[in-house]
Amino acid sequence: MNEKLISIASWNINSIRAHLPQLTNWLQQKRPDVVLLQEIKCLELQFPTQEIEELGYNLRIVGQKTYNGVAVLSKFPVQIEHDKLPGLPADDQARYLEVIVEAQKSVWRIANVYVPNGNPYPGDKFDYKLRWLHCLCTHAQNILSYEEKTIIGGDFNIAPQDFDVYDPAGWQNDALCRPESRQFYRQLLHLGYSDALRLLYPKDQIYTFWDYQGGCWPRNAGLRIDHLLLSPQAADVLKDVQVDKYLRADDKPSDHVAIVGKFGDYSNIPNITMHSAAH
Repeated sequence: MNEKLISIASWNINSIRAHLPQLTNWLQQKRPDVVLLQEIKCLELQFPTQEIEELGYNLRIVGQKTYNGVAVLSKFPVQIEHDKLPGLPADDQARYLEVIVEAQKSVWRIANVYVPNGNPYPGDKFDYKLRWLHCLCTHAQNILSYEEKTIIGGDFNIAPQDFDVYDPAGWQNDALCRPESRQFYRQLLHLGYSDALRLLYPKDQIYTFWDYQGGCWPRNAGLRIDHLLLSPQAADVLKDVQVDKYLRADDKPSDHVAIVGKFGDYSNIPNITMHSAAH
C-alpha cells in the first residue's frame, strides 16, 4: 500500500515581502502541505495573501510591523488555538501561533515559534529570551497531556550543541549558544519531545542558518537553530527530514533555509541510515 505522506515545514523567511519570489518558487517546487514561517516582518494587511492563496494555501497570520511575525500556510483546514504564547499574554511581540490542522486521516497540533534572539548577553534581551523559553516549556508540557500528534517548529535561536555551530569557541558567549538557552532546549527533550532531524541523522553536521556578514555562506560557517520538535505520537510517524540547503545559494536568499518533515499515518521506526538530509 502506497502511503500518502504529509509534509510539514518550517522556514524563517526574514521578510516575506523581500523574499516572496524565493518563497513562491519553493512552494511551487516542493509543494509542502503545511509551512511555518517566521520573521515575516509585516502586519497581516501587508501580507501577500493573494499570491499565497493562489498556490492553494489557507493562511493564519500573527503579524507585527517591521519586526518578528509568524504565519502558518496549510493546504488543509486550519484553526487557531493560540495567537500568543500562553503565560505571556501581555507580550507585544508576534512570536507564537498554535493551530490545529485536519490533514487527511490525522489531526495535528502545530506550534509555530520564533524564539527571541537574546543578544546581547548579558542584558534585558537575554532575560526576556529566558522568560519566553520558560513559558514555552511550561506550555509544551501541558500539550503533551493531550497525547496528540504535535509539532513545535520554528526558529528557536538555539544551537543545541557545539556540534551545531561552525565555531563553538567563537560563539560560546552568544545568546544562541549560552548554557542557559541550551538548558531550555534540553528541557523540551526531557519532557518527551524529539528533535526530528537528530532522530534520523544523529551524526550529520547540518546547518540551517548562515549570516549575511563575513562570507559565512561560502565558508559554510553556519549554525543549526531551526528545529522541528515532535511529540511521541508525531515521532512515531516520522518518515524523513530534509534541510533545503540549496535555498541559501539563491541570488536574494533568506539567511535561513527550510527544514521539512515528512510524516505518514501509521507507526514507523525511524531509519537512521537514510540518505543525507542536506539536499
